[in-house]
Amino acid sequence: MANRYIPLALRHSPTPRIEHFALLSGLDASIRGVMISTMPLVVYDALGDAQTTSVVFFISGIVALIWGLMVPWATRLVPRRWVYTGGVGLYLAGNALGAMGTIWSVPLALICNAMATVTIFVCLNAYVLDYVEREDLGRSQSTQMVYAAAPWAIGPMAGVWLYHQGHALPFLASGAFAAVLLVSFWVLRLGNGKQIARARRPAVNPLGYLGRFFSQPRLIAGWMFAVMRSCGWWVYVVYLPIFCIEAGQGDKVGGIALSITNATLFAAPALNRLARRLSVRRSVRLAFGACGALFLAAGLLAFLPGVTVALVMAASIFLVTLDVVGGLPFLMSVKPSERNEMSAVYSSFRDVSSIVTPGMAWLVLWVAPLPGIFIAAGVGLVASWAVAGRLHPRLGVTRPSRGGAVA
Repeated sequence: MANRYIPLALRHSPTPRIEHFALLSGLDASIRGVMISTMPLVVYDALGDAQTTSVVFFISGIVALIWGLMVPWATRLVPRRWVYTGGVGLYLAGNALGAMGTIWSVPLALICNAMATVTIFVCLNAYVLDYVEREDLGRSQSTQMVYAAAPWAIGPMAGVWLYHQGHALPFLASGAFAAVLLVSFWVLRLGNGKQIARARRPAVNPLGYLGRFFSQPRLIAGWMFAVMRSCGWWVYVVYLPIFCIEAGQGDKVGGIALSITNATLFAAPALNRLARRLSVRRSVRLAFGACGALFLAAGLLAFLPGVTVALVMAASIFLVTLDVVGGLPFLMSVKPSERNEMSAVYSSFRDVSSIVTPGMAWLVLWVAPLPGIFIAAGVGLVASWAVAGRLHPRLGVTRPSRGGAVA
């Protein structure tokens, strides 16, 4: 009888549905959306310059990368539901530290939030690979994007606005969403996923499965696409706001631009259908090529700040397209017996990009002004366009004879 009063999206079913994973993804986006445009400003205000900000993000990325590779090992020792819960706990700790606003607590907040993000990402991807059929992965990705669209569209602008009302307010809002995520996860009762490995299999070395990853070229290519896509987002999220400040456009432009761009996530199902019609290879190449060209143009035209902002915003639309289809080459190639391990490898794209991007930015800023970062990002994205030409032409296209997708 009590189930009558539980929202439909939170009612338990014996087999988790795509909408359940999308709900959790949307709540995670709410946590991160509030902070994504605020955190660079908080770190920049606390530390005082773009180079030091890059160093802090670089260190945060290294910590998150190591932590992410440990998550599959942790799930062998601790049930996955408790690892996921620990990830939400890291969000709560990070927001508490961020609310303090000291020169030491802000970097620690960034590290805690980065560790939380990778923990949630690894666990959620393992659940998706457990319960979603391969031919439905594209629909699952696009549904997650739709559920995350409003948080990503509203959160960045709201986070900057809250930050100007009071330093602690965006952290309190993000912490409240983390509490809702924790409650929702336990109401959905996802448990520990499908246990398909031998029950008495010993815990694996956290780095032992990297050899299996490096022996599969399709996984390497799919992971590289995710890294470069994420590098593009890092440049957009961290360095576009700093560029706007240094160009005299104010500190609100970056958050507003990110919110406007993220509204295109509502078109994720249409983008997924278009990608399947064109083939994954063509869609990925189109997105990487257009995005790289726009970043290059933005850097070269930096003497016109308004034009640069517009070009980077246009490039971010193709980053959204890559969010929808760019992960499919990797996810469609994962063996069922390696879900946890390869979910951790795949999740490392976020951390590797958070190391590569500020590291690249730190080097660029030694020899060039900040717009040089846009040019460097453009070069990397164009390189990904070239690599994407080696994908299978029919990747992700449904095979009529078998009713499945080419993998």
